[in-house]
Amino acid sequence: MNQRKIVLAITGASGSAYAIRLAQALLSAGTHIHLIVSNAARQVAAQELELNMPADDASADEWMDFTQTALLTETAAAWGFREWSADVNGTCAVHDIGDYSAGIASGSFLTGGMVVCPCSMGTLSAIACGSSSNLVQRSADVHLKERRPLVLVPRETPLSLVALENMTRLTRAGATILPAMPGFYHRPACVADVVDFVVARICDHLQVEHSLTRRWGENT
Repeated sequence: MNQRKIVLAITGASGSAYAIRLAQALLSAGTHIHLIVSNAARQVAAQELELNMPADDASADEWMDFTQTALLTETAAAWGFREWSADVNGTCAVHDIGDYSAGIASGSFLTGGMVVCPCSMGTLSAIACGSSSNLVQRSADVHLKERRPLVLVPRETPLSLVALENMTRLTRAGATILPAMPGFYHRPACVADVVDFVVARICDHLQVEHSLTRRWGENT
């Protein structure tokens, strides 16, 4: 069976839990994830969740194990995260951020979309300018030129005029700007519920099935 391929890039904005929860949801939906992690993302994860991401040369199995256990730290448990109970039917391939030989650096490599979560302002700016100076930026450029879904999840406040103009430029180029701005109509009881709301919206835009949160109008 051909698995749907999604590129997941994790960069150095605040919000490591969004990325890990998204990986869990994608894997549970049977997706084959092409994962890229920046050095800044590792620093943020260490600060926010008190954990170390696997090394650049770690195996896909190590990353799969990490994805399933990363939100079980003391910090994440205090936010309401519990052991991921859904079946994991997806797979994972990990790419070094400097590896331009990866298939995802080429438009001839077919994917179902790409998400940068969280997306730092530096990454957003580089994608808007088409600089392609690492694999995250190059993969995003590929998805823009091939007119494939590209979802950028910035987590920054307040937003400068430069950031807003970059977001406008990317929207015109075909990207979806999906800020980590949770709703509250589902009545979240903990941080985990807030994270799940944002991850659910990302999955919707990637057309990935999930049951992370209640939708507006359900049960009314």
